[in-house]
Amino acid sequence: MTVRYDGPVIDPHHHLWDLSLKRHPWLEKARTEGGEMVYGSLAPILRDYGVEDYRRDAANQNVVATVHVEAGWSDAHPLEESRWLAGLDRTSGVAKRRIARVPLDSPDAARLIEAEAADPDVVGIRDIVSWHPEPAKSFASRPHRMADPAWRAGLAHLARHDLVFDLMLYPWQMVEALDLVRAFPQTLFVLNHGGSPADRSAEGMALWRDGLAALGREPNVRLKISDLVAYDNDWTPESLHPVTAHCLACFGPHRAMFASDFPVAGLHASFDAIYAVFRAAAGPLSPDEQRALFFTTANDTYRLGIADPVAARGGNHA
Repeated sequence: MTVRYDGPVIDPHHHLWDLSLKRHPWLEKARTEGGEMVYGSLAPILRDYGVEDYRRDAANQNVVATVHVEAGWSDAHPLEESRWLAGLDRTSGVAKRRIARVPLDSPDAARLIEAEAADPDVVGIRDIVSWHPEPAKSFASRPHRMADPAWRAGLAHLARHDLVFDLMLYPWQMVEALDLVRAFPQTLFVLNHGGSPADRSAEGMALWRDGLAALGREPNVRLKISDLVAYDNDWTPESLHPVTAHCLACFGPHRAMFASDFPVAGLHASFDAIYAVFRAAAGPLSPDEQRALFFTTANDTYRLGIADPVAARGGNHA
């Protein structure tokens, strides 16, 4: 029997930006030069996206808190994104916690991590390693960053400050990532966007499935099921089902969480359409498993400290 989850939702992955600040090089380049990324044309999101914009998009989904993930703020202005976010009105729960950006191979990485960690709302770091031989599809400037001793030296500081690492990569980098997560067992890694199954060929999907299964066996890795529509632009609920099913088979609901990746995911779907897919995927699961995917895993992973209303009532309802 399929039961629709109607409890509180934590969205553990979205972005906010103010383009007038000119602090997001990837958005500035798209705005002034045009062009596309792996997502396709960025034109629809080349506008300010603030707290109220997010709240309008998420209005129907009972979102009680969110985690803001760094949005490609310029490396020339370290720490500024966190300060900007701290100055916003976050009383609605939007951007209650933050994943900050620090280039881990920077000579200044230790100081920047310490400065970010001094803010209790900063619970993790992201430094994207997604590299692709086609520049338009690459988020990282060079390959094999995860194997670089200097980059790993920066990563080593996260465990000392109890920070998680949000890991964004492509499936062909998963073997390298497997070595990484085993080398840092004290660090909790959160794999972004379902492992980014961008190559939809049979070979590409097999590589993704095998890599995700291997990472799912590592106890210090969790998964965000997010923005799957970026890699399946002509998506249908049926086309996304095998992807969400494999994500859940590899990680289970207590080590996985649903996330919006708005406004980027808005290039290909509405907020409500994305969460309709999530609710359908979770429907056959138990109430406790559904609550984990929508609320509990994110609450624990990112230390939001939000009381679970179902636990408070002593019940176990969806």
